[in-house]
Amino acid sequence: MLLTILLVFGGMYFLFRLQIVTGLQLKSLPLLLFALVSLITGTVLAAMVSKCPLSPLRKIMKATDRIAAGDYSTRIYFKGPLEFKQLSESFNHMAEEIGSVEMLRHDFVNNFSHEFRTPIVSIRGFARMLKRDDLTTDERNEYLDTIIDESERLAELASNVLNLSKIERQSILADKKHYNVSEQLRLVIALLDRKWSDKHIDITFDCGEIFLYGSEDLLKQAWINLLDNAIKFSPDYGTISIAIHLQGQTVVFSFADQGEGMSEETAAHIFDKFYQGDTSHGTKGNGLGLTITKRIIELHGGSIAIASTGKEGTVFEIRLPQDRNMEM
Repeated sequence: MLLTILLVFGGMYFLFRLQIVTGLQLKSLPLLLFALVSLITGTVLAAMVSKCPLSPLRKIMKATDRIAAGDYSTRIYFKGPLEFKQLSESFNHMAEEIGSVEMLRHDFVNNFSHEFRTPIVSIRGFARMLKRDDLTTDERNEYLDTIIDESERLAELASNVLNLSKIERQSILADKKHYNVSEQLRLVIALLDRKWSDKHIDITFDCGEIFLYGSEDLLKQAWINLLDNAIKFSPDYGTISIAIHLQGQTVVFSFADQGEGMSEETAAHIFDKFYQGDTSHGTKGNGLGLTITKRIIELHGGSIAIASTGKEGTVFEIRLPQDRNMEM
């Protein structure tokens, strides 16, 4: 607009200098005044109006700066055109997701620190007690067993963290093959024989000979985690039911225990990293088994969910696609 003013007055100046409008000076004066007023008014209005389209951008910039500073509760609400409303909804959704990720990161760090610190403190305490000269043989053996158990717990936690980190980065399974998943589950049950026998638990296994196309090693880890979880929360002399059946081209697995079940809040977070329904941490475990299992199932294009939970126990249901061109 300012350039336009300069051009207009510059042009008029040259016209007068060249005496092209010498006879019209008086008549041209109102025209010049009108042009001057119009240009000034237009410039002012343009400057005021130009701020309106940029106002949403300025609000977004300020809101983005607040989020960058750690204020994840920041929200914006635009009125007017549908596009502005959609923009504010998208921004608010982004802020909510970032806030959720930050909360999970914070919880992960806190839980990770707790899970590592607890066995280390226990090992240190019992190691100091072993330096005493007045310990009986039974006491010494008890303290040594505790140190061994806590060391194994720490090693298992480190192994699970490494496994989770590995499979979270994984997107393609290169070692998939056709194999008998029914036989694999029988081997897993035998592998954990000591754990369920010590609690006098009965295992019922309902299945035919079903073959599956997948990573045998990863799925073995998933079945171990699920069965170990069922054993952990089953009462002595209880029953764990495992079943496999086909639904079209989908293989459906179920693991049912007779534990106390879980609350809705626990069910909603049971697959989160380090989450444990037992807030007292009295139950052995580090809250990574089901997280790893869920990721393994997802890598195979399947799903895992809690089919039911209540006073009669909890049922986990896993669905995996079966290869149509499988060779048995």
